[in-house]
Amino acid sequence: VGGVAVVADNTWIAEQALAKLQIEFETGQNASYDTDEYKKQLVRNVEVPAKVAFEKGSLDKAFEEAKLKHAATYVGGHISHSPIEPMASLVWVQKDKCEIWASTQDPETIQKTVGAYLGRKPEDIIVHVMMAGGAFGRKFKCDYVQEAAALSKALGAPVQLTWSREEDTRTGYYHSCSAQHIEASVDAKANVTGWLHRAAFPAIAATFNPAVVQPSADDLDTVSKHPYGIENMRVESGLAPAHTRIGWFRSVYNIFWGFAINVFTDELAHEAGVESLQFFRSIYDNNKNAEQTEKVKRSRAVLDKAAKMAGWDKELPANHGMGIAVHHSFASYAAMVVHAEVIGKVIKVHRVDCAVDCGLVLNPDIATAQMEGAVVMGMSLALNPEISFKNGAVVNSNFHDYPILEIGEAPAEINVEFVGQNYRSTGIGEPGVPTLTPALANAIYAACGKRCRSIPLKLT
Repeated sequence: VGGVAVVADNTWIAEQALAKLQIEFETGQNASYDTDEYKKQLVRNVEVPAKVAFEKGSLDKAFEEAKLKHAATYVGGHISHSPIEPMASLVWVQKDKCEIWASTQDPETIQKTVGAYLGRKPEDIIVHVMMAGGAFGRKFKCDYVQEAAALSKALGAPVQLTWSREEDTRTGYYHSCSAQHIEASVDAKANVTGWLHRAAFPAIAATFNPAVVQPSADDLDTVSKHPYGIENMRVESGLAPAHTRIGWFRSVYNIFWGFAINVFTDELAHEAGVESLQFFRSIYDNNKNAEQTEKVKRSRAVLDKAAKMAGWDKELPANHGMGIAVHHSFASYAAMVVHAEVIGKVIKVHRVDCAVDCGLVLNPDIATAQMEGAVVMGMSLALNPEISFKNGAVVNSNFHDYPILEIGEAPAEINVEFVGQNYRSTGIGEPGVPTLTPALANAIYAACGKRCRSIPLKLT
């Protein structure tokens, strides 16, 4: 493993010199990686039986006795963090010490990684944590700091390293591609009696151990322990070897869990001929698992609150629709109702109502800002392109082909309210992201009758 670096006394000269270099790199074992083909393979892997990770009850019996069965497959592409400030650090390796200034989420790992590289104890590496300028999980990794350390060691001088936007886009730890296949059964009273859920995605663990080629049972816990509490359930793990670096992204796997489960629930409601909100409520109400009583109560509370905030039953103009979604993650509960309009193939979000239970909220302004940010970030993921690979390399390069949501595209109105103030404080930075995309997808269906089963959302 190696690289090429240009060091100069200012950024402009370094960039111009680098642009003049003719560099040839070995393509490596993932030279043929193509995300379009890879996602097709993931779909094939989840639409046939896979490795059982969790099972309870008798799913076969539930399916045999069902009045109605429904199945659907959901797909998601790679996501890049794209913080406004790309990777940046300043490292000064000296004979008796090493001092680092870095925008990082994990200074301890920087100490361990750079210490191991230099052959020094972690406590001998001094890390000054600077403002992150956005991170969303990307700055848990410290490759950009180790690069600066290597240069500083070679030069015997302090080195400031700032990645370009293109380097940041094309050299990330990306959020996983994913495919999920869900089948469910409904009885004569419109109760969900069985749930089969197969998932395939390259796990974060594969970044640390290439032998990991599919999600573990722990990776699938969100499904197997979901507060729906379906009595007859089977959760299966499909093959998904990683072909690029996979890392943490805000809300991690919950992005695609929240999407698939909530959109499928809305689909199941329509197949059963039951109004969507009532169908969501009935699934929670039918959960008799004593161990999940609190989760059910709190999930129902945010679901009902978001619906009330949005005026769920109000009449809307033609081509307008409302969709709802609820998800439990990071020990918190979030529900959103999205009011969207579909004009041809243009999707416009007019309003988002968010109800959140993250326990006691000590600073309502900051907590509200986190949820507003989750709405904007969720919309950006839902409506903008994914990260694509062709011939083993990232196709995207900058904001022109991997845009983030612009201010004029944001909803005109975002409302946030908190419930559950009697509980201990839990997560607020991540739980909002998983609910926006499925709520928007369900709103699109309500507006125009078209189902979106992939992220980014596509009207076809």
